[in-house]
Amino acid sequence: MNIGIIGSGTMGSGIAQVAATANCKVKLYDTNQAALDKAKASLEKILNRLIEKGRIDSDEKNRIQGNISYVDNLKDLSDSNLTIEAIIENLDIKQKVFSELEGYVSADCIIASNTSSLSIASIAASLKKPERCIGIHFFNPAPLMKLVEVIPAIQTSKDVLEKSIQTIKDWKKTVAVAKDTPGFIVNRVARPFYGESLRIYEEGIADFATIDWSLKTIGGFRMGPFELMDFIGNDVNYIVTETVFTAFYFDPRYKPAFTQKRFAEAGYLGRKSGKGYYDYSEGATKPNPKEDKALAEKIFNRVIVMLINEAADALFLNIASAEDIDNAMTKGVNYPKGLLAWADEIGIDKCVDALDRLYNEYHEDRYRCSPLLRKMNRENRTFFN
Repeated sequence: MNIGIIGSGTMGSGIAQVAATANCKVKLYDTNQAALDKAKASLEKILNRLIEKGRIDSDEKNRIQGNISYVDNLKDLSDSNLTIEAIIENLDIKQKVFSELEGYVSADCIIASNTSSLSIASIAASLKKPERCIGIHFFNPAPLMKLVEVIPAIQTSKDVLEKSIQTIKDWKKTVAVAKDTPGFIVNRVARPFYGESLRIYEEGIADFATIDWSLKTIGGFRMGPFELMDFIGNDVNYIVTETVFTAFYFDPRYKPAFTQKRFAEAGYLGRKSGKGYYDYSEGATKPNPKEDKALAEKIFNRVIVMLINEAADALFLNIASAEDIDNAMTKGVNYPKGLLAWADEIGIDKCVDALDRLYNEYHEDRYRCSPLLRKMNRENRTFFN
């Protein structure tokens, strides 16, 4: 199978590695030759590390490298069976690239976008054959993360959806099919992990280190929300939040926090800038959390019910199946448990009670309980058991 990848940044290069490992012939395209050279050198380092760890041998390294060619002319992707775009999150730019690409590829070539938050229907509208367009959203780093969200637009043909799902499965990835709504599954459902943690901080309940410690200690998350935002980049995370908030017609559940906006404006972007919620400069020490178990439980309980509520609402609105929602959160962002399974474990009644207490305290729509959770509680049902 011939695969074209548009954009040789971290994500595009990672997708190219995944496809090449699955023995596809890959052409990695970028207008910037320096970026292509960097991508090639980066792959060399990655494969050498895999050899050192005993994951692959030199023959496998040569096979993977031999399956990738680096091109700087979009016409070179003309023989592709599938193209995946992984460039800047700008609708106008993506539409322009897709429109040009369609003039070079065959009539049955699938044209996919790796966008994390933009409308697939809007991207597809730039094509003469919009039924060939689909969202195929990988998570960073693409070679390591098991999940891929597949998002059909309303224009996408059934055949294109089925072929896309099968291709991603052939690449040894877990597929979660999502409706074409803002944030799809992961970037929608995960919003409270950041947003509610920022709200807890802004209310003065706890500092960054204590909130992170609470969610890791009580919840078992690998990284706390402030550590994770620093890792992702406060600018990137804020833009996704703002995009989802705007796309959902300013639903208060997705309202961005001024704290994150100010950190992004100040250039405190996290690890990549040397400073974010924590200081990453040489010799800097991380602040100690307040190791108060009662406080930690309070923080965890508030964040987890907001996450569960968002997952339940995604199911209520048919964004994805219960299985795909839970798979998305465990395999896409490494949550310790699927949120709907977690709701069953905690008890639907306790989740509803906790959300109602928050709503009664704040009288803000961000704390409204999902109709599905309320109905399940009334009918004494669970998601999986």
